[in-house]
Amino acid sequence: MDGGPVVVGVDGSAVARNAARWAAREAVRRRVGLRIVYADAAAQSGPAEGYRLREHRLRDEVARWLAASTDAAREQEPEVPIDAAAVPGTAEKVLIAESEQAGLLVVGDRGFGGFTGLLAGAVAVKAAAHARCSVAVVPDTGEPLTFPVTGPVVAGVDDARSSEQVLAHAFALAASRAVPVHVVHAWEVVGIDLRWLRARLPEEEVSENEQRFVAEAVAGWGERFPDVEVRRFVSHGSPTGELLAHAAEAQLVVVGARGRGGVAGAHLGSTSHKLIHHSPCPVLVVRDHPR
Repeated sequence: MDGGPVVVGVDGSAVARNAARWAAREAVRRRVGLRIVYADAAAQSGPAEGYRLREHRLRDEVARWLAASTDAAREQEPEVPIDAAAVPGTAEKVLIAESEQAGLLVVGDRGFGGFTGLLAGAVAVKAAAHARCSVAVVPDTGEPLTFPVTGPVVAGVDDARSSEQVLAHAFALAASRAVPVHVVHAWEVVGIDLRWLRARLPEEEVSENEQRFVAEAVAGWGERFPDVEVRRFVSHGSPTGELLAHAAEAQLVVVGARGRGGVAGAHLGSTSHKLIHHSPCPVLVVRDHPR
């Protein structure tokens, strides 16, 4: 994992304050500072009648939002170093720019600006798809934090390329939390499965191949982290459905940013996309491209 600060994007919502709490805890685990940012799109607006009065009111509101998120983070982790700032620009542009120097970017699963439910997850999805570091998406579970903090770390593995990064993060995070890793892999009749169909392989043989893939992918990491308990779950079914089922008792789900067969950095994989919207616990979307 990278050693830059944990950066959390906030607005005035309870979701954002919870994201700040989660980010503070993660910053302490990583032994880095926490940076709290508000994307101030209004700062780019031109002067107009009544603009200065609106600007003054907005500045006061933004200051209150940053203070509230800072207080929430300090309540969670009193000793964490915090830098809070309003940064001119849209949420997407600000967060992607911040990700250039961040070790981790954290966002809530609802839209910036308090429009909860209107464009649910729009900013989170864009950040996860285009950020230059890994992105953690914290769900809206009410205030204060109510999702599990003692359950396993779930790793959703896909192909060999993305699984390497996913497992690296999952094992390191599980070791730092002293919890097990649950490795989840599901295959269905799309993508790679069509190759098995064209080869006319029986389902039993396909299952054996998928089991072997997961065992080989996990083997090296189990040796590097011998104290981390590992459980493997391999099934024929929906990857999203299987991961959501395991997320119910997890404290974190780790997945890759691109789908099987996708273009790295171009789009967010469909499974990761769906998890951002529906996971009951935080989702860590791991980037596999160089910074």
